[in-house]
Amino acid sequence: MKILVSACLMGQKVRYDGKDRFTEGMEKLSQYHELLPFCPEVSGGLPVPREPAELNGKARDILNGEGSILTSSGNDVTAEFLEGAGKALALCLEKGAEAAILKDGSPSCGSTYVYDGNHCGVKIPGMGVTAELLTANGIRVFSEKNFHELIPEECDYVRGE
Repeated sequence: MKILVSACLMGQKVRYDGKDRFTEGMEKLSQYHELLPFCPEVSGGLPVPREPAELNGKARDILNGEGSILTSSGNDVTAEFLEGAGKALALCLEKGAEAAILKDGSPSCGSTYVYDGNHCGVKIPGMGVTAELLTANGIRVFSEKNFHELIPEECDYVRGE
């Protein structure tokens, strides 16, 4: 299976703070699936490093033109996030990716939680714009916490337990 993976989870230093979030198990997963590293924010034109950004509204609404994504200083980066989400979907469709493993908490990639938009570190249930767009188009989205479900059971890797 082909799987889109947040580039930061594969060790690429593409996060807003110029760091990565390398996740153990990606190498093992690559023995069973073709991984497609991708950062929607960089692909949408944002630099590394960059100001942290948070959703101002629900991802579904932002995808429909309502709400925005703002940096901590108030700059609107909605267009860049939407462009990156669109490119992520295009790559999945072009390559036939059936799933994505995305960094939870990100305004692009969050699949179970995002931050509340006040830049105070408050987590709320929700999805980022890329996760929402992929899900809406039938691509299964996992996070760094549950991607082990994609490793075959017969494999000798301990599946996150």
